[in-house]
Formats: sequence, structure tokens, C-alpha cells
Amino acid sequence: MDFLDYAFMQRALLAAVLVGITAPAVGIYLVQRRQALMGDGIGHVAMTGVGLGFLLSTNPVWMATAVSVLGAVIMELIRWYGKTRGDIALAMLFYGGMAGGVMFINLAPTGSNANLTSYLFGSLSTVSESDVTAICVLAAFVVLVTMGLRRQLFAVSQDEEFARVTGLPVRALNLLTAVTAAVTVTVAMRVVGLLLVSALMVVPVAAAQQLSRSFAATFAIAVAIGVSVTIGGTVTSYYQDVPPGATIVLLTIGAFIALTVLATPLARRRARALAAAQAAGDPAECAIPASRGQERKVGV
Repeated sequence: MDFLDYAFMQRALLAAVLVGITAPAVGIYLVQRRQALMGDGIGHVAMTGVGLGFLLSTNPVWMATAVSVLGAVIMELIRWYGKTRGDIALAMLFYGGMAGGVMFINLAPTGSNANLTSYLFGSLSTVSESDVTAICVLAAFVVLVTMGLRRQLFAVSQDEEFARVTGLPVRALNLLTAVTAAVTVTVAMRVVGLLLVSALMVVPVAAAQQLSRSFAATFAIAVAIGVSVTIGGTVTSYYQDVPPGATIVLLTIGAFIALTVLATPLARRRARALAAAQAAGDPAECAIPASRGQERKVGV
């Protein structure tokens, strides 16, 4: 535990825990909406915010948050009105975000490619006190939204038409989900990196779905996996001198593979129990549900 003697590791671990909580908390809604790669697109746009932060000598985290939120809003507007040309518009937005980030950071007097790399792939030693403050504030917003509005967000993520019929403000909730995803990207970029954050938003949720079908259990397991891999990846990065973002993502994928292997016998037992119940003429509700489609049939 000697790594706790260093202030930069204390800051990095705090940031890692917050990332481990917020990324899966938002990712569970993106997975249900079939927008698993949304975080990757927002990460590209956030690069422009990082570059502007260096160019204007402001905190890159706050600038990246502002640009990411604007990009997320534009992405939702394109999804609503873009129709057949929407994919082209999104591609230009993503690639323009990357190009803008590279251009601005090279024009900045204190910017360099090394600075950009730390935001692209994460860096432990560069997490400053101001970064931690920003991450704490942004993480509090993400947790408040994802937990406080979980029923409404889940309903919209599952079936927009049904949610609209029940009177929910579907477009406002979709926009809020996009904005929350953008904030999460900027929360995670100092630890995981902009190019890898999408994996931490999606893979823990996919891993949790191997064990559970209910929304509450999937949420809890995904967050537990997220916190475990971010702490494990941060500590491993300190001792082995390896990139933290890559280490965290590889640990996350390893957790997914391990849970998939463990869940396979359980799924087989459930299938046999269902077949036996049907053969005995038991009503369907008395049987254990089959595993098919579990990634979509997640109840609150």
C-alpha cells in the first residue's frame, strides 16, 4: 500500500473510483438503446475541447465538458432530423472533433503531442487537484441523473413509443441521456483516455448481463465491475509502469470473458429446468426463464 503515500496516486485512485461508478451507470442505458459506440463518438468530439483548453489557457476538463455536451446535443438533433444523411453528418462531426483537437493543441503555446496523448489514453501522474475537483462535480451530476431518473430513462431506453404514450418527455430524456454520456466521457478521460472510455461504459454492462436479467442487479454488478477494474488497473499501472487506460480496458474484457465462462453452465441449467417444466405441463410463469435475449429483457 505504499502507493497511497503519493499525492498523485491518491488523486488518481479517487478519479478511478468515480470513473468506475459513472461509466457503467450511463453505459447501461446506452446498451439498452443500442448506442454502445456513442461514447466513442463523444470522445472524438471532446478532443476539440481539450485542444481549446490548452489554446485558451483554461482547464481542459471543463472545456472538454462544454464541447462534449454541445456535440452530444448535435448528435441527438442529427438522430432526430438527419434521416438518410445522418450517418455522414455524424462522421464529419467525429472526425472534425479529432482534427480540431490536434490542430488547437499544436497551436497552443503550452500544448504538445505529449499533452494530447495523456488525454487520449489516460495518465496517472497528470491528474491535478483541479482535475479531481472537476471530476467530483461532474460525477455527482452523472450519479444524480442516472439514479434519480432511472425509471424514466429505462422506460425510454426500452421502448420510446410506449414511453411517449405514457406521457414521458421522450426527447428531453433522450437529450439528457446524451448530455450525461458526454459528461461521463470527460470524467473518464484523465484515467482511461478519450479513445478507450467507451469500452468502460459498455463492457461492464455486458459482463453483468451474463449473470442477471433485472435492471437493478445488472446496474449494481456493472458498477462493481467498473470500480474493481479501474482500481486494479490504476494500481497495476503504478507497479508495472504500463498505460492505465489500456490496463483498465484489458481487465474489463478479462472480467467479461470470465463471467461468460461462469454463466454458461448456469444458462444450461436454466434451459434444462425450463424444458422439464414445460414437459410436466407447468405454466410458463412457474419455470425459470430461458437465457435467450437476456441482454434486452432487463426489468426495473
